[in-house]
Amino acid sequence: MNETTPPDQSMTRAEARTAASMAGIYALRMLGLFMILPVFALYSEHLEGATPALAGLAIGIYGMTQAFLQIPFGLLSDRIGRKPVIVFGLLVFALGSVMAASADTIWGVIAGRAMQGAGAIAAAVMALTADLVREEHRVKAMAIIGMSIGASFAVAMVLGPLLNSWIGVPGIFWLTAVLALGGIAVILLIVPNPVVSRVRRDAEAVPEQFTSVLRNPQLLRLDAGIFSLHLILTASFVVLPLALRDLAGLDASRHWEVYLPVLLLSLPMAVPFIIQAEKHQRMKQVFVVSVIVVALAELVLFRFHNQVLAIGIGLFIFYSAFNLLEALLPSLIAKMAPPDSKGTAMGFYSSAQFFGAFVGGTVGGWLHGRFGLSSVFLFCAVVALAWLVLALGMEAPGYLNTRLLRIGALDPDAARQLARRITAVPGVAEVVVIAEDEVAYLKVDPRLLDEDVLDAVVENRG
Repeated sequence: MNETTPPDQSMTRAEARTAASMAGIYALRMLGLFMILPVFALYSEHLEGATPALAGLAIGIYGMTQAFLQIPFGLLSDRIGRKPVIVFGLLVFALGSVMAASADTIWGVIAGRAMQGAGAIAAAVMALTADLVREEHRVKAMAIIGMSIGASFAVAMVLGPLLNSWIGVPGIFWLTAVLALGGIAVILLIVPNPVVSRVRRDAEAVPEQFTSVLRNPQLLRLDAGIFSLHLILTASFVVLPLALRDLAGLDASRHWEVYLPVLLLSLPMAVPFIIQAEKHQRMKQVFVVSVIVVALAELVLFRFHNQVLAIGIGLFIFYSAFNLLEALLPSLIAKMAPPDSKGTAMGFYSSAQFFGAFVGGTVGGWLHGRFGLSSVFLFCAVVALAWLVLALGMEAPGYLNTRLLRIGALDPDAARQLARRITAVPGVAEVVVIAEDEVAYLKVDPRLLDEDVLDAVVENRG
């Protein structure tokens, strides 16, 4: 029989608790990383051996270790279990926070930040969520985690300057270590143990798919997009605190007065454009315009970074596009990736995001030291324009939904026959049946899909 759950069935209380707990763990970790962005450039001036280039490296170095280790940690969690990998990653992250808090040289902070990134739990968190949440609610759970990351960024931009005036950057690092230990308590005491842990292709990277995903030009364009977006974000914050203090004359303890209204005003700006992109099927047009807006924001900051109001306007323009792109890019990955390769595509997408933060911090710091503060904003604008060229060449996505069906045990011949029958169902665009996983991955046009025919095909799958 068809084991899919009716679309209107809600998540169970256990699933909702799992999604909330995993979102909390992920968000607290990212909060600790993000809180440093608006304050570290000012703090680094007091560290022994600090230069603008090394300050930028300290800001971005976590992205390098995170980018290289998150997929291996996810694969390791398939072998030894999700929770041990997550606990280990949080301990490593806490150790890095303590190292950075205790350091009085720039190289000590760089080592601590690299260690923070080495606690790369992103893939393992997604895998554990997939183990504990049924397929039909997995997208919802991942969306909750995604929203928590966005919220942590917004909170960090305001909380970082406030905490800096109370406890300083070392205090922020110590607080980050405490938050990581709190995450361990949540994972051990609140999150249930999965009955079965296995590879979920819609949520995890699969090594056999690496080559095909890395050869997909549309997915590579999107990876380049998230790389560029986080490069621009991180590079900008290498110099923004300095511009606000030294050129615009705003004391560091008051920087939150710029970030808070900018974030509050920019968050709702994404909503009507998301509706245009998804509901009215204008995804590529909205995406391209958003990249243009990012370039415009950096040009505003390049030209007017000596005035508080102008910086606020530039940041408002940037965050309006940033929030929209953070929502559009994962949606585009899901639409562009083959139905059974979504997890692998998202794994490389996340690695590109973190690697962008590393390059942004490193190059931004070097440019600041060599050519001055304004060169960083100009560099970011050039990166955005290069990204625009890639975005213009992107194929318009198909407006399809991903569907996962549990099909039970089938031999390979029966699986191939079932795939052919499902392909013939009106509204089904793609189907991949994985016999060993007992699931079928579909991409469907919800306007054309004949649910009754699909149910009948799966009912008689043998």
